Amino acid sequence: MNKPYILLCIMATLFLTSCGLRRQASVSDDTVAMTPVGPVFSADSAYQFCERQCAFGPRVMNSDAHDACGRWIQQQFAAYGLTVTTQLTALRGFDGTPLKATNITASYRPELTDRLLLCAHWDSRPWADNDPDESNWRKPVLAANDGASGVAVMLEVARLLSVPDTTAAKKLDIGVDFVCFDAEDWGIPQWSDVPDNGNSWALGSQHWAAHLPKEAARQYRFGILLDMVGGEGAQFYREGMSLTYAPNIVDRVWRCAHAVGYGSMFPNQPGGTITDDHIPVNQVAKIPCIDIIPYYPACEQSSFGPTWHTVNDDMAHIDRNTLQAVGQTIVQVLFSEEPSGR
Repeated sequence: MNKPYILLCIMATLFLTSCGLRRQASVSDDTVAMTPVGPVFSADSAYQFCERQCAFGPRVMNSDAHDACGRWIQQQFAAYGLTVTTQLTALRGFDGTPLKATNITASYRPELTDRLLLCAHWDSRPWADNDPDESNWRKPVLAANDGASGVAVMLEVARLLSVPDTTAAKKLDIGVDFVCFDAEDWGIPQWSDVPDNGNSWALGSQHWAAHLPKEAARQYRFGILLDMVGGEGAQFYREGMSLTYAPNIVDRVWRCAHAVGYGSMFPNQPGGTITDDHIPVNQVAKIPCIDIIPYYPACEQSSFGPTWHTVNDDMAHIDRNTLQAVGQTIVQVLFSEEPSGR
């Protein structure tokens, strides 16, 4: 993901020193009263989903590996009983490259008009342009964390929703759309002379948001973007643009993380400000959407962590504990939502 992101962000201004959005959030009394709900997330299963995506190789745009993995993702969601649709489009990269893109949507209980949005990007970065070894800068990134991890968490949540005779099957009475955005990581590389204004990232989500009917957008209570949610030593600070567009959703998700025992991995502190897939979801589709993305304040290589946009973004650096923390938090969010009666 760029992850750079889509992230690529442009990451920035640390909220620790930044102005208007700066605030110290504390765990509310609601956290103490919140009881863990929903099924147990399986980090082992999510790890395998991540591993399976990486087995295709780097899922770089216009590649056979990309297309094969896209078909596999669709088949997995369909196998869990979800309704799968695709949005095929021809996009154009910053360098003029035509990009054959596919946004994948898998819908749980598509008949319901009261819905939540979970999303992640599924393509790989074509260039390891943040690698400490300059000879690797034009090599593709395997993207175990920056891409595969977010999809893996969504697949495991979808699997849980499909299991009969479970808490999931009996109690979740709200629709969920799992959206896998394409072409997030074709952003301008660091070695390019082309100025980066942030628009070269998150191309798939830009297209999705621009073509989402208003009536469909209104069905979503909110959205959660999962970006780089499997890395070693990850902590998920409160991302700046999420606090701008959907501070109440940030509060809710972080309360859920604390309620299921992962408060140390979800600090109640602001992190960086990121250009990612949640930006067009908020600005264009008008769906309040937050970004769960790691922040490593002490990492010299990158505040996204040492493997970001390097050839080391592989399965050797995926941590089941991180997948578990994020996955169980998402389960808590889903199963603590009350149906609206629509």
